[in-house]
Amino acid sequence: MAPAALTTPAALMTPARRKLGMLLCLVTIVLAVLDMNIVSAATVPIVRELDPVHGVDRLPWLVSAFALAATALLPLYGKLCDVYGAKRVLLGAVGTFLVGSALCGAAQTMGQLIAFRAVQGVGGGGLMSVTMVVIAHLRDPEVRGPGKGGAMGGIVAGLGMAIGPLIGALFTDHVSWRWIFYINLPLGVLVMVGTALAIKLPPAAGRRGLDFPGAALAAAFATGLLLVTEWGGKDYAWTSPVILGTAAGTLAALGLLLWRQATAAEPVLPLSLFRIRVVRLGFAVQGLAGMGMTGAIMYVMIYLQIARGIAPTSASLYLIPMAAGMTAIGLLVGRLTARGHSPRTFLVAGGGCAALALALLGLSGPDTGLWAVGAELALLGAGFGQLIGQLITVVQEAAPRHQLGVATTGIRFFQTLGSALGAAFFGTVLARVFAAGEPGRPLGAVRTLTGAAREHAVRSFTDAVDVVFLTAGGVMALVVLLALRLRPADVEVPDAQAPEQPMLAA
Repeated sequence: MAPAALTTPAALMTPARRKLGMLLCLVTIVLAVLDMNIVSAATVPIVRELDPVHGVDRLPWLVSAFALAATALLPLYGKLCDVYGAKRVLLGAVGTFLVGSALCGAAQTMGQLIAFRAVQGVGGGGLMSVTMVVIAHLRDPEVRGPGKGGAMGGIVAGLGMAIGPLIGALFTDHVSWRWIFYINLPLGVLVMVGTALAIKLPPAAGRRGLDFPGAALAAAFATGLLLVTEWGGKDYAWTSPVILGTAAGTLAALGLLLWRQATAAEPVLPLSLFRIRVVRLGFAVQGLAGMGMTGAIMYVMIYLQIARGIAPTSASLYLIPMAAGMTAIGLLVGRLTARGHSPRTFLVAGGGCAALALALLGLSGPDTGLWAVGAELALLGAGFGQLIGQLITVVQEAAPRHQLGVATTGIRFFQTLGSALGAAFFGTVLARVFAAGEPGRPLGAVRTLTGAAREHAVRSFTDAVDVVFLTAGGVMALVVLLALRLRPADVEVPDAQAPEQPMLAA
């Protein structure tokens, strides 16, 4: 048998091919994140062309169809990586994503576009999560610590969230909204060819069964939770039969999922992972960070548009400082962790920075300078930049090698669920506080008011958004407390050892 050090992908791939593999992974993440955010800038032209009468009412499903399909399949993607190998699963996910993109670009009705967005989401769910599994395999085993691959993935994801709407606006204004989907095709083909030729990963540990009932229950639970958070308080009252029935079904699916994972021979989301302290805390922190990020991005945009009267496209420019903070601190943290600094330090500091930034945003008023809002968003980006990539790599290092796929997709799964819960929770907080100051007046009416009525409504709205930011700051304070519970030894990464695979797959 060959020496263990020669059986890793990093050992048998040349440094140039390993760097090319990392670059391909980052391009794949860009595809996934841009597609989740780019559609928001093209909604008006899409409605005007496909369904000018009823299209506006169906717009939320353009985002929801993608998110539902992507989230529902995340646990299954992780298990597929562990059973069949991450490279094969990544190629399949990118291929499905490209088919969905081509269909979306050719859609002739809103119904077709929504259905094709779901197809796109089936592939999109694997683009980011499976890519992070591939990055974990490609990391250089000679480098002590978790390395910078996961951190770079988090940075690219944050950057994509900020610039996605801008790119969508450029395509929509100067070409056609259909090109926000067609642009995926050449990039996706490049990723598939490069992955097939340049990346070599260890084979899976062996053929094992797939827990399809467990995957179906996980999909049912995730879908139900996302539907409750999407519909509740907007399309249906929280106490309506639709919401109560969906919530009951979601809880039933959760109970059955837990039972199935405890009894299945090859569970799709093994409960044994939750017995690992680092993994358990990592999932919790990622879910809370997802809540905090949702509260920040969504309500900063709403605040700028309603309270300050800034157009949506211009408002998206204020996310650039957040992306810049994310990128700068992410690059610095990557270098420091590679030199042996504990990831725990950055998890605590990241949560603290995010909590402070949200608290400052919560103290902002209608007259706060926009430069101050930009500075607060840069600080917020610095906080999230320390959290996202570090959490992924810390959990990957703590998880058993044969469960690397489910551990990685689990991080993404809990972040998505946290974002959904955050959107619902913060939306309820905003509505309740605003209603206390403006009883009987809908939130959307603020922009149509004039004079003293508008001034009073804007003040009530700003007070409500401040409460949302302060609450989100409290959520990030919980992140700090959980990160402090990680003992330094929990996240100290020993000198890298090669995984126990005897050979490489082509």
